[in-house]
Amino acid sequence: MMSSNTDSSSTDKALDDIYEDYEHWELNTGDETIHAKRISGFWRNIKWLTGSLWILYFLGYFIRWGDRQAVFFDIGNRQFHIFNFTILPQDFWMLSLLLLFFALLLAASTALFGRVYCGFFCFQTIWTDVYTWIEEKLEGNPAKRRKLDKAKMDFTKFRVKFIKHTLWLIIGFVTGVSFVAWFYDGIQLWKDIFTFQVGSTAAITIAMFTVGTYVLAGFLREQTCFWLCPYARIQSVMIDATSAVVTYDFHRGEPRGRVKKGQPEAERTTGDCVDCKQCIAVCPTGVDIRHGSQEGCINCALCIDACDAVMEKLNRPTGLIRYESLDEIDGKEVRPLLKRPRVWIYSAIMTLALAGIAYGLSTIDAIELKVLHDRQPLFVLQSDGAIQNKYMLKILNKIDRDVSVNISATGPDGLKIIGADKPVKARHGNITPHTVFVRVPSENLNAETMPIVFHIVTTGSGEEQFSSDRESVFIGPRR
Repeated sequence: MMSSNTDSSSTDKALDDIYEDYEHWELNTGDETIHAKRISGFWRNIKWLTGSLWILYFLGYFIRWGDRQAVFFDIGNRQFHIFNFTILPQDFWMLSLLLLFFALLLAASTALFGRVYCGFFCFQTIWTDVYTWIEEKLEGNPAKRRKLDKAKMDFTKFRVKFIKHTLWLIIGFVTGVSFVAWFYDGIQLWKDIFTFQVGSTAAITIAMFTVGTYVLAGFLREQTCFWLCPYARIQSVMIDATSAVVTYDFHRGEPRGRVKKGQPEAERTTGDCVDCKQCIAVCPTGVDIRHGSQEGCINCALCIDACDAVMEKLNRPTGLIRYESLDEIDGKEVRPLLKRPRVWIYSAIMTLALAGIAYGLSTIDAIELKVLHDRQPLFVLQSDGAIQNKYMLKILNKIDRDVSVNISATGPDGLKIIGADKPVKARHGNITPHTVFVRVPSENLNAETMPIVFHIVTTGSGEEQFSSDRESVFIGPRR
């Protein structure tokens, strides 16, 4: 009998904890600030883990590769350095394939799992989460924060708000500096900032990121997801009944109803949902997942942690809210991934994009040669009977330093190249034009056009040599 009373007392206390402070939760449309409750759990830990990937954004530019930044987008010199690769504008087609890959990856992940990018990877979500974490540490739980917002300004409120907004601005400032650092050597950027020598373009960009981060993550928060993010508007066309999204099991939860203290479980006539509204209380966008999939739901799964915690307190099965497709909720047969056409289409295009990028990176030459045959005139007959053609050689140097190259050519017998007796200096990151003339004795030409191959090779005995070839044609009179 004592055990029964103890269990009943424990259940009553759990109910008091569940319903505390959740009497007036309703959907927020921007008229007031949402103060979401922060709760621990499996999905909260996953959220912190995925969000921590953004540390690379803040610290990645400190990684060095030789005498430069390992990943450096040098806009001024039109060069992108990625570790050992230097990509010039001529290779930007690979960037197009990379953007295509990530666009389809976003579409594929949405089709399969809903807005998981928004919930676990989006910078707006992560920054807002950090900002509200700071807010909670300084101002307390949601009830205390709402009370502080309504309180009159005094020294205590001013001090707390001042510290909070200062930290928010610092995070915004570091966000802006980190963005610019990928385009402006990071270590040098910090030196220029502390010595007040940073350029106007960098300073304006940092200021814009500082203000943007401060406003979006500190004030707009969920309203950014509702009204500014285009992804929220188009997600509905990407998901269907087979997509596994954060879903409320209405079959099991309805009819919802509060737990009556002391009522035996066997006499309960309601579903498992006790209408505690904790799923709304922890939602960063303030939506009620029990109303179905909505554009405000970012699939962060925090409502799953909240609901599972309540179910555990009531000794009921967890999973009332879970990642599940509507077909599975309705008890329909689940179509395997391999039988979904979109999976095959997305996978095929992403594979082709990755293959193209891999091919491009594997075939990038340190120096490249292009040959343009002069069209006016096609050839010139010399006084000694030789036939002369004029060519414009364009040498693209992708090495991070200036180099000298030797030019040669192979083709018909007796070929002689004029204008290539001395090495040509090719500036790094630029195309160096150079004109040469090729002469061939007329008796050695047995056709109107004959193939000719130009060769360039870098000079320097103690350095690694790079070379490139380009085929062209030698044109003579008709035979």
